[in-house]
Amino acid sequence: MGVGTEVTMPQSALSRITPALRGMLRESAEQTALTGTPDRYLLADVRASGLLGTAVPVAFGGAGGGPSEVNCLVAELAEVNPSIAIIAFQHFAVSARIAEWGSDELRAFILPRLADGTWLAASAWSEPAAGAAKQNLASTAERLDDGRWVLNGAKSFTTGASLADVYLVLVQSARPGAGTGEVYGASGQTFFLVGGDNPGLVADLGLDLAGMRGSATGFVTLQDCVVGEEDQLGPEGRASQIIAGVRDSGATLGAVAVGVAQSAFDLALDHAGRRGLLARPEVRHRLVALATRIESARAIVERAGARNSPFPGLTTLHSKLYASEAAEEVCLEVARMLGSAGYVTGHALNRMLADARAVALMGPTNDLCRELVATTWTN
Repeated sequence: MGVGTEVTMPQSALSRITPALRGMLRESAEQTALTGTPDRYLLADVRASGLLGTAVPVAFGGAGGGPSEVNCLVAELAEVNPSIAIIAFQHFAVSARIAEWGSDELRAFILPRLADGTWLAASAWSEPAAGAAKQNLASTAERLDDGRWVLNGAKSFTTGASLADVYLVLVQSARPGAGTGEVYGASGQTFFLVGGDNPGLVADLGLDLAGMRGSATGFVTLQDCVVGEEDQLGPEGRASQIIAGVRDSGATLGAVAVGVAQSAFDLALDHAGRRGLLARPEVRHRLVALATRIESARAIVERAGARNSPFPGLTTLHSKLYASEAAEEVCLEVARMLGSAGYVTGHALNRMLADARAVALMGPTNDLCRELVATTWTN
């Protein structure tokens, strides 16, 4: 391949994203990396695209996709806009939990709205000083005499804060029992669905993150936030059971990492083609090594989504660990290949590297993933 030849990657025939939306996603990723604010106009297009119904059962107006479909779509989104990919991932996760644990009335009311993009869902689990394992929650839920609940507390690192129409909130509804052996979550915790328009819920985009800058990751405050009995998701005090089921579901944040890694590789391949470097065997071989690492990450993400391993939850944890580490290493190697060409503030590779690092910090964090895997050897 000669000097000045530009290499372009073909769009997958299985692409779920239209070329027009793909272009808007890519352009928005570049803009939000500079501003650090979410692109509400782009999100309106995503809502209208029908993509948000991927994980909603067909009976409620969705596409009925399982973890394989979710992982594929999230990876594809992450290739062009990781911030939107993580917002979508959280929406799909909440959709799946409602489909699995919601009452008939709750599913009939919420799921069609999540399917057609009228509502966007987000998770609010983390909070200051609670730790990655969510075992020391300060946020509480107290039952009122009329059966309703009042929630109080503060949540941090909530993706989609101020954008979501409904939040899946994790709170302590009873004193945790002693010696329960939980690794993620604790006894006495309950999930509630809280509307974004609830007067007791306030979202704040005060976090200025280094990566995922368009993901609207911020704080959610609950102050005398009253919700009904019908807003409880799953059994009272048994949130840890739902959390454990999330791992077994096969949907994995490793898909976000795969998309980021692929985007960095495409950038390196394009750079090598335009500079005429593909004529050099050592460059081609470095690129092949990167492509092989990405395909390995993609394979374990696909295995997690297929849920065909003896222990699906472990595969999901491994997929997040391996793919997130692979993505960061791919980005670093691409940085070495680009040299001074990528050593400018506005270069896309810097955004990709920051986004790759962010995946490792998303819940469950990589350190917690390692602990969750290790406990299977000692129990």
